[in-house]
Formats: sequence, structure tokens, C-alpha cells
Amino acid sequence: MKESLIYNKAFEFAIKIVKLYKYLCKERSEYTLSKQVLRSGTSIGANIKEGLYAQSKRDFLSKFSIALKECSETMYWLELLNATEYIDSKISKELIDNCSEINKILASIVKTTKQSLNIS
Repeated sequence: MKESLIYNKAFEFAIKIVKLYKYLCKERSEYTLSKQVLRSGTSIGANIKEGLYAQSKRDFLSKFSIALKECSETMYWLELLNATEYIDSKISKELIDNCSEINKILASIVKTTKQSLNIS
């Protein structure tokens, strides 16, 4: 398998999410929202990795669609953490920008894959 740009971006993003989780637990004593963003933020790359080894195009589409949904959920948690002042605007903007970039790439991959399978 060749190098995957989207997988690499998702993996680097997951590292940032794990670091955010550690910060929120240690410095802010926040455990509920941080667990949610940890789960969804690390799930993106895990689903992409599964999709890269899919058994079929439909399986690939399924895994990448799940990654796209997890990415959207992660965006929500990041926005909520910012709105509730658990993270500052600078950290929030960087993470949301990263997440948005991954979201756009995943949306494009999902759309192209659906077109190739003649799915609406």
C-alpha cells in the first residue's frame, strides 16, 4: 500500500487530540467532554486505516463515511470545549482548522467513491 495523505493527516490530528485530552484531564479537571473528543477524534484515523484495507469498494465507502461522521462529531466537541472556555480560542482554532481540512478531504473521497459506485 502506498502512503496515504489523509491517513497521515488523521494520525497527526489524533496525536493532538490525545495531547488535548491529557491537558483537559490534568490541567482543567474535565473528564466528560474530553473523553468524547478523545473517542471521536482518534476514531477518524482508525476508520481510515480500516478503509485502506477494505475488502471492497463498498466496505471502503462505509469506513470512510464513518470517519467523516466522526470528524464532524469531533468538530462539535471542539466547538463546545471552546464555547465553554475549557480551551482557548487559539488552540480551538488550530484544532478546528485541522479537523475541517480532514473533513473536506474525507467528504471529497466519499463523494467520489459514491459516484464510482453509482450511489446517490
